[in-house]
Amino acid sequence: MLGGRSWDDWIAQYAQSHRNRWNQLTHAFGIPMIVLSIGLGLLSLFVAGLWPWALGLFLLGWLLQFIGHWVEGKPPEFFKDWRFLLVGTRWWWAKVSGRLK
Repeated sequence: MLGGRSWDDWIAQYAQSHRNRWNQLTHAFGIPMIVLSIGLGLLSLFVAGLWPWALGLFLLGWLLQFIGHWVEGKPPEFFKDWRFLLVGTRWWWAKVSGRLK
């Protein structure tokens, strides 16, 4: 699935289109919102009333992503390769955990 590349290689390429501080900030909030929305969406299958929260977080998270890329002046990496949808979460974790500056 990783195409013979390491996670570090994928994250390094992802980081190239996420250098602008504003883009990084929008991703710092948008990525966890999207991840949380997916979890809430699954949970909403069993708990009534959660789906509007899941949908709202999902849409707002993606809006933040696209605003960040508009500021950066670069398209999202997943336009080139869908696997970057998964790399974004790993990139976010590397930023939060201090592994990536």
